[in-house]
Amino acid sequence: MDTIFFILSKVVQFCIEPLNWLLIFLPLSLLFLSLRKPHLCKRFLLLALIDLVLVGWVPTSEVFLRALEDAVPKTSIAQISEGEIGGIIVLGGAIEGGQIALDRGEVSIYSAAERITKVFELIRKYPNLPYIFSGYSGRLSPKGLSEADAFKQLVQEQGLNEAMAHYENQSRNTFENFLYMKPMIAELGSTNESGALKPWLLITSASHMYRSVKIFQKQGISVIPIPVDYQTGNHLRWDRFDLEDGVQNWNKLVHELIGLLAYWATGKI
Repeated sequence: MDTIFFILSKVVQFCIEPLNWLLIFLPLSLLFLSLRKPHLCKRFLLLALIDLVLVGWVPTSEVFLRALEDAVPKTSIAQISEGEIGGIIVLGGAIEGGQIALDRGEVSIYSAAERITKVFELIRKYPNLPYIFSGYSGRLSPKGLSEADAFKQLVQEQGLNEAMAHYENQSRNTFENFLYMKPMIAELGSTNESGALKPWLLITSASHMYRSVKIFQKQGISVIPIPVDYQTGNHLRWDRFDLEDGVQNWNKLVHELIGLLAYWATGKI
């Protein structure tokens, strides 16, 4: 059932991402051109043009993405002592594992590299805390090195404390991140005076943090959100047209909206 849920979420995301609509509009316009129906051909060409403007004009995606990124306030950890924290969690999605990493022996980091740099910072700040990297792959047919194994290689290359390192290399989505980490958190986490588990620092992209926090809250695990990888600022860029940025923004936005809807419908949040 979880596999069907995972595959269906990928299919739905592909179908509703705006840029993918061109795969419908352009072939239909060519079809009607070949059928000598220029009025229908023009309509679908116009829809394709509108679609490109919708994707490329950055504020159309930024306005929604910024609201999602601001849904969970950024936590200041300057005044948080090591004794108040149970451990550190970093969710996968920033590392390129797979066959290329295995073939080349080098780990590549995506645009969400702040997930990795932030956890390295916190590992050095709190050297006695356990930390967990969670993630296998978000691809439908993953091959080669898992993200967790790739992160393990990075930890070794950076000379960080491996004694406190723990890895979860089975999860394909956010709910599975939690599902496979829950027993690890229970085992590794320390408790406060009342016997409750101390909160764990949770590191993930700002656009992904709201869904992540809701999942942990639903399961009774206390976390302190450390959002990173912000894609929007305080002001919208009304004069900016950039297809590459627009595609990335829509991809993140659609991915999270589908995730929120699917997790709400299945009682995961």
